[in-house]
Amino acid sequence: MNALNVNEPTPISLKSDGEALLIQWSDGASFRLPWRVLREYCPCASCRAQRPPAEAPTEREARPSASKIPLRATSMQPVGNYAYSISFSDGHSGGIYSLSLLRRLCERQ
Repeated sequence: MNALNVNEPTPISLKSDGEALLIQWSDGASFRLPWRVLREYCPCASCRAQRPPAEAPTEREARPSASKIPLRATSMQPVGNYAYSISFSDGHSGGIYSLSLLRRLCERQ
């Protein structure tokens, strides 16, 4: 389990605009993170097994999805004070997104 570093920014506002997660961080930074990007960088064991072994979620290029159906989040629940569990409209719900992963993905956008 990841310990929360008090020096790292934390989300103070999480909203959906339908196609993306809008995150405002405690350090004043704001980002729009598309749901499709979050799904493609899913950190769950099943998704990690489909990526090459040395490939960390934020060290790879996002692979375009074959589906043309808009992807949405169907739910997003906090996991302790260090992560969020996100369920997607394609039925996938295995990913636990740590705050540090969310921030890294935001900064790559």
